[in-house]
Amino acid sequence: MAPARNRTGAARRGSPLIAASVTLLMVGAVAGCSAPPQGGQSVHVQTGAAPNQDVMPLYTDRATAVAAALKKLPAHVADALKRTGVPGATVAVVSKGKTVYEGAFGVRDKRTGAPVDVNTLFMIASMSKPISATIVARAMTEDPSITWSTPIKDLMPSMTFNDPYVTANATIGDAFAHRTGIPTGGGDELEDLGFDRDYILAHLNQIPLAPFRTTYQYSNFGLTTGAVAVAASRHETWEQTAKELLFDPLGMTSTTSSHAEFLATRDRAVQHARIGAGDFEPLFDRDPDAEAPAGGVASTAGDVAKWMAVVLDDGKLAGKDFIDPAPLTQAFSAQIVNSRNSALDQRPGHYGFGSNVGSGAGGRVVLSHSGGFELGTATAEAMVPDLDLGIVVLTNGAPIGVPEAVNQQFLDDVLYGAQTRDWVKAYGGVFAHYNAPVGDLAGEKPPAGAAPQAPDADYVGTYTSPYLGTLTITSSGGKLHGAMGPTGGYTFDIDPWNGDTLSFAPTGEGAPPGSLSSAVFTRAGGAVHGVTLAYFDKFAQVPQPSGLGVFTKTG
Repeated sequence: MAPARNRTGAARRGSPLIAASVTLLMVGAVAGCSAPPQGGQSVHVQTGAAPNQDVMPLYTDRATAVAAALKKLPAHVADALKRTGVPGATVAVVSKGKTVYEGAFGVRDKRTGAPVDVNTLFMIASMSKPISATIVARAMTEDPSITWSTPIKDLMPSMTFNDPYVTANATIGDAFAHRTGIPTGGGDELEDLGFDRDYILAHLNQIPLAPFRTTYQYSNFGLTTGAVAVAASRHETWEQTAKELLFDPLGMTSTTSSHAEFLATRDRAVQHARIGAGDFEPLFDRDPDAEAPAGGVASTAGDVAKWMAVVLDDGKLAGKDFIDPAPLTQAFSAQIVNSRNSALDQRPGHYGFGSNVGSGAGGRVVLSHSGGFELGTATAEAMVPDLDLGIVVLTNGAPIGVPEAVNQQFLDDVLYGAQTRDWVKAYGGVFAHYNAPVGDLAGEKPPAGAAPQAPDADYVGTYTSPYLGTLTITSSGGKLHGAMGPTGGYTFDIDPWNGDTLSFAPTGEGAPPGSLSSAVFTRAGGAVHGVTLAYFDKFAQVPQPSGLGVFTKTG
């Protein structure tokens, strides 16, 4: 199995997690067996069957290293929760096909103090992606006519993109490798507004695309198109396909792709948003059903461990062939570079079909993926194929790097017998911006000498956008109010700022508390005829406005 280490979760303005790729270099001295002397010098390298399998040796034998790391693991988790304030976590480790550790820490709901246990169900967010890739590989096993190179249109003719060439050529693999060109966050804002999967997929064709196959744009709904296409080829919903092909055969009895089933579970971890340093509160509920293949799975650490065991065993289940290793290995092999800031002295990060593929300082391939909702979930898994070892950490606090830190602490202990750095601090810095307010007016104050707002009656009315649907602006209590979404359930106040530029506070997955954006009204003949909601008119990694946040007044 080919793989590596680099974490992904959404990216800003839209991506429910954690998507900017993160590569932290590990440092530290290691010792072990040596390669044959060359010119009188020996190199501490454990040689493999081929040069690309050479690695730094473990500091001791594998069994001893894993056993020692497992003893330290509970203290790492407890310390990370204590230092950060994340309410609860559950952890599982799989080694040589067996779950060798399950642990539960903290509380699943701060309001009740109910403790996390090994059966507590957590939302896993973008960690759903490598699981979905495994489901697709299983579908390809059952129907070899479908491959990662199969065009999406062949399986789901109704799916179109903003470019006819992409519509005709985008494959399942393109979707899972985030290279269709759909920008990070594309479709996520529609999910925040309450639109369902059918509406969102039908409107992705309005989103301007980044260059096809040459740019990495972490896209929840881009990946969802590929997964749903595979399910459509089976005349099933994605939820049916996931349950039939993976959850039931592996005995993942607690795992679901239904948010309603998650909410109906008594022993579940409540989401806790980050309000301030060390302060996590259960303020929101994040419903990711629309993007289920990309971020909608809920599971336990023990169930995730069952999935990791199958991946690490090249698709075998209980010693028998279950998933064809060819499409499975493709999924967990590098398909595109996803590090955006690599210099020549840095190892680049890569992404496969739904998984990060990288390597640690010792040269071993590490497969990993993070998951996170800014509204209150953070998860991460990491697998080292040549050690047949994997770890998963699920938490119920907003993403600040705790799961990634614990995973790396465990791997450091296994690989080196010591910690290479303070991982809680390191990842905390990397993830800090995920919880920062967004919007063009965030942190700003109205300009000195701002022009007065026109009478409320000028702005009241109905506005429409081909992409975002209907915006209704009303006035009551001397204040303007906006309502959007299929049922008008996404509401916000509209406040004075500077003349016809007003302000509003967006909410949802991509907009932590404190976010603030402009609503710029335009006039024709003196009367308001449209408005641009800046928060909805730009994607984080695309410099120019998308035009999708422009509304025309219709009544």
